[in-house]
Amino acid sequence: MLSAVMEDYIKAVYAIENDTGERVGTAELADALDVTAPTVSSMLKKLTERGLIDREEYRGVTLTEEGEVVALEILRHHRLLESFLSERLDYDWADVHEEADRLEHHVSAELTDRIAEVLDNPGVDPHGDPIPDANLELPEASGRSRLIDVAEGERAVVKRIRNQSDEALRYLAAAGVEPGVEIETVEIAPFGLVTVRTPGGEQSLPEEIARSIETAPTAEAET
Repeated sequence: MLSAVMEDYIKAVYAIENDTGERVGTAELADALDVTAPTVSSMLKKLTERGLIDREEYRGVTLTEEGEVVALEILRHHRLLESFLSERLDYDWADVHEEADRLEHHVSAELTDRIAEVLDNPGVDPHGDPIPDANLELPEASGRSRLIDVAEGERAVVKRIRNQSDEALRYLAAAGVEPGVEIETVEIAPFGLVTVRTPGGEQSLPEEIARSIETAPTAEAET
């Protein structure tokens, strides 16, 4: 049985690798998990011995097939918990991530399946992240653009928020930028701010946050 800390490392490797398309370095993991590089190296050695990651000196790590299965199981727990907290317990969408982080290590596959059934097997969580199904397959999402790439004057629908730090989520919630909201890019400033028009008015977003927001064209957005 894996410890909660081991599962956190596997989830972090999956998230970074999925975002960058490249092997994951020690420094990236240390930054993501807020730990020291020696701590990361020690844990990566343990995960390598368990056959969950493939590690090459100076090239970083990647999940093995077995490690990816573990990552998808954790994501299924986490994202269904977020959906349950939001839909059935009236948690704000910006607050469910931290709570699900605490719970994801302590729920069984059976409980997760029951949550999915009660919620009618949702395809995405409150942040727009895809939820692996019972076979650990992810729904496809095509035609997406990062908000930073939406041209000035164009309208789009927010589909996914990738940056899920508590600070970023609450910032976006206060700005009225959340999945399902239609926005228009007003200005992309050379110094890093992206100004968008939301139903509540204009909001200026830091470039880092704008890069974490996935959108779909309004004419092609899913209903």
